[in-house]
Amino acid sequence: MFGFGKKKKELIDDSKLYAPVSGELVKLDTVSDPIFAQKVMGDGFAIEPDSGKILSPVAGEITVKQGHAVGFKRVDGLEVLLHLGIDTVSLNGAPFTLKVAVGDIVEAGDELGKADWSQVEAAGLPKTTMVLVTNTADKLAHLTVNYGPTTAGTVVGEAQAK
Repeated sequence: MFGFGKKKKELIDDSKLYAPVSGELVKLDTVSDPIFAQKVMGDGFAIEPDSGKILSPVAGEITVKQGHAVGFKRVDGLEVLLHLGIDTVSLNGAPFTLKVAVGDIVEAGDELGKADWSQVEAAGLPKTTMVLVTNTADKLAHLTVNYGPTTAGTVVGEAQAK
């Protein structure tokens, strides 16, 4: 009832990247927002989603939770940002139901919540979802991504820390 005796998850070392949503995995430089396309916020990839389930793209600790974004810190020090849609900050989190909290430990593929993409489309905003390594310059040694159709929870690449 109160979580007594509940064992807290431990951080696991997993360098793989997983699809947070199902859809078409595309190169970051093809997205419509120049901040993401020019990798100002870090290297990574994007997905044009076709379903509403949102899963964790990495194993790590939740460091940021906003209505449209979730931040993670992996055991190897890589900081990863999952950004749901473009310019969706203007929707004040309305289309997204996130069931995680800052400080939670998640494994890759754990369910984070759901997206109502019809609300994003009704607002005239892109559904494009990004996974970014925000400390690319300091910590990222190598990033590989397999582009094309993907299903939420499947391995889509790997990010190696320096």
